[in-house]
Amino acid sequence: MITYPRLDSLWIRASSKGNIKDVDQYLAGIWLDHYDRLVGSAPTEVVEVSTSGFSYLFDIAQERLIAAWGISKGKNHQLRDKSRMKGHPLSAGNKYHRGHAIPHTLGGGTDINLVAQNGSVNIGPFRELEKKAVSTPGSLYFTYWEYQKLNSQTPTGVQQGLLCPGQSAEFKWHPN
Repeated sequence: MITYPRLDSLWIRASSKGNIKDVDQYLAGIWLDHYDRLVGSAPTEVVEVSTSGFSYLFDIAQERLIAAWGISKGKNHQLRDKSRMKGHPLSAGNKYHRGHAIPHTLGGGTDINLVAQNGSVNIGPFRELEKKAVSTPGSLYFTYWEYQKLNSQTPTGVQQGLLCPGQSAEFKWHPN
């Protein structure tokens, strides 16, 4: 599991000022360093995309999501776009769901936000931090997806993080 030695102090300063740019840069830097070590010399083309108030690191060359993060605005009351989710490929097998990197209840959409996720994790322990993020507006929620195989869109694990104002960061790692 990745560690973030400066995250708590950066978060305290950033959240008190209402500007999390330093936290965003710190997290993205750690994730990209870790991802580079995992893929080695394989071709990558990582881009950062922002949509619906959330940011995503996506590797175009490997066709997979690396990380997603953003600030909670509380519960999202929009309906799911079920037809859009059905159009998302699910080639990882029957035990996988089209999991949301940023939960729909937090405002996460489809497309770049959907990842092949082990169903028992997706509807089980993954929900704990998701629910806490939804119930804590102003918190920073993130997911970092790990892959062991090149050219695979199925992660082998995911790290969740939640930074609530005035609290130390919480982290969970889930196998996939």
